[in-house]
Amino acid sequence: MKLVTAIIQPQKLDEVRDTLSHLGVTGMTVTEVKGFGRQKGHLEKYRSAEFSVDFVPKVKIEIVVSDANAPKITRAIQDTAQTGRIGDGKVFVGPIDEAIRIRTGESGEEVL
Repeated sequence: MKLVTAIIQPQKLDEVRDTLSHLGVTGMTVTEVKGFGRQKGHLEKYRSAEFSVDFVPKVKIEIVVSDANAPKITRAIQDTAQTGRIGDGKVFVGPIDEAIRIRTGESGEEVL
């Protein structure tokens, strides 16, 4: 199993969720986060005053998928979330050693 973690722009969340649903993803965890990458934040104007926004709002999506589905899921996230501008985000993929459904005690890929 793999943990796919994607950091994307908030306005792309609904589109990414719909795409993943069509691919059979039945669950995900979504968290509102703030951070910065290469863009190091940005300047904004409010009532003619400029101020620096050091942390940019993003959305973090976490999905546990089978090893076989991980490439398809990561590619779908990349294709759907991409705008071509700085700040589109990143996708990380890492191993999951064990998964357990608390209610039934099932473990492994059965919980997916």
